[in-house]
Amino acid sequence: MKEKILNNLHDPGKLEEMYRNNRSAFRKAFHLLYPDISQHPTAQVWYERLNYGKEEIDWGFRNEWFLVIILSILAGLVAKIPAFTGITEDFFYPRNIAFIVFPLLIAYFAWKQNSKLKKLVSVSIVVIASVFYINLLPDKLHSDTLILACLHLPLFLWFVLGYTYVGKDIRDHQKRLDFLKYNGDLVVITSLILAAGGLLTGITLGLFSLIDLEIEEFYFRNIAIWGIAASPIVGTYLVQNNPHLVGKVSPVIARVFTPLVLATLVIYLGAVIYTGKDPYNDREFLLVFNLLLVGVLAIIFFAVAETSQNAAGRAGRILLFALSAVTIIINGIALSAIVFRLSAWGITPNRLAVLGSNILILINLLMVTYRLFRSITQPGEIDRVIRSITGFLPVYGVWFMVVTFGFPFLFLFQ
Repeated sequence: MKEKILNNLHDPGKLEEMYRNNRSAFRKAFHLLYPDISQHPTAQVWYERLNYGKEEIDWGFRNEWFLVIILSILAGLVAKIPAFTGITEDFFYPRNIAFIVFPLLIAYFAWKQNSKLKKLVSVSIVVIASVFYINLLPDKLHSDTLILACLHLPLFLWFVLGYTYVGKDIRDHQKRLDFLKYNGDLVVITSLILAAGGLLTGITLGLFSLIDLEIEEFYFRNIAIWGIAASPIVGTYLVQNNPHLVGKVSPVIARVFTPLVLATLVIYLGAVIYTGKDPYNDREFLLVFNLLLVGVLAIIFFAVAETSQNAAGRAGRILLFALSAVTIIINGIALSAIVFRLSAWGITPNRLAVLGSNILILINLLMVTYRLFRSITQPGEIDRVIRSITGFLPVYGVWFMVVTFGFPFLFLFQ
């Protein structure tokens, strides 16, 4: 984005188009670039425009309002399919919960990025094929491959969303980083929206109960489900048009949670040793261990995404390095437990899926930790940390695709 701004300083129309397509990325890139171009008249105008007065909520353009309203309605309709058809909820939601949100977010960013027809067609084919695929899988009770496909399909669609988000240049590491930041900001704003909706729900139900009208079932089936389905779309709309809305909150969350998570992990590992818990023979404990690993990895990615040369400082980079190093220890324990279970009881879809995921995470963690270690003494190395994360995202996407679409056939739907 910085290079594009530099190359188009003499083209006001192009700068305006870039700003409207991705306001958050434009603002960030411009402010990083401004010290070097502050003498340019166009840069001075844009600086005043982006920083004039008190930042207020930007509600975007009318066309975008209509798009968000339509997508929100569609999200609610998809969520209500079991009520409109004879499909049972037990069949529908495990297989299709990802389609309530991801295809609509993909459509939103395709519109925002002015995606070319070729890209629109390819993404549409992938989404539609995924709908048919997951719903045509044999409905076998206790099918490991079906469960794995249902768990990994949302992750695959998240990858497709990222592919749509980055727009024309899929190799742009800054755009990939912006996508990770968008995910963190979306979690924050959607949580606030849901919290506000929960408060409204409590007040509404309380008021109606005072006049002896019990509307809980009607409310949750016909009102709350629409609000829950629409909240990520509305949150995306707010974040994209108002990068300042949570732009100052997310870095604070990253800074606060990094040391807290690090301390929790160190204490937890000590408690595991003290209690003698055995991940090698305790399947449930190993599952929790792996979920912990994925959660911490997400926190590391989020913290790095919120880090810049001017924001983190040496202490922040040391904390991130320590957290990554401890996470490698957790990964090593989980990986050795999985290998032990494979050698002792043979290959199963679940064990192979967890093994593959842990190997990829370990490789990525080693890359990130090495770069974080170097960044402690060389602040400019933080750019390589970011690249070690964003450059590895396609590898995760391929793995999600393999587990979702390959495992059921590889293991004959068992």
